[in-house]
Amino acid sequence: MDQLTYEQARDELVALVSRIESGQVPLEESMLLWERGEELAAHCQAKLDSAQETLDRATARGDSAGEDATVTEGSDVDAEDQQGGPAD
Repeated sequence: MDQLTYEQARDELVALVSRIESGQVPLEESMLLWERGEELAAHCQAKLDSAQETLDRATARGDSAGEDATVTEGSDVDAEDQQGGPAD
């Protein structure tokens, strides 16, 4: 399972769901397919979580480089000013 890419796992999961939904698979086989689907879904989620962590780290590095321009919570600038709207 660890060697599957996100796309491979997703494609297999889609195929399994189609087979189960077709109603042409015996109950016991459907249960085995369901278990495999659970594993594939968990694998896909882990891949997505890993990608999100990578993006978060990259964003944090980028944000720390531009901290001087960042408005901090509790400053005197209101939300409209932060969005480029007219000041009060």
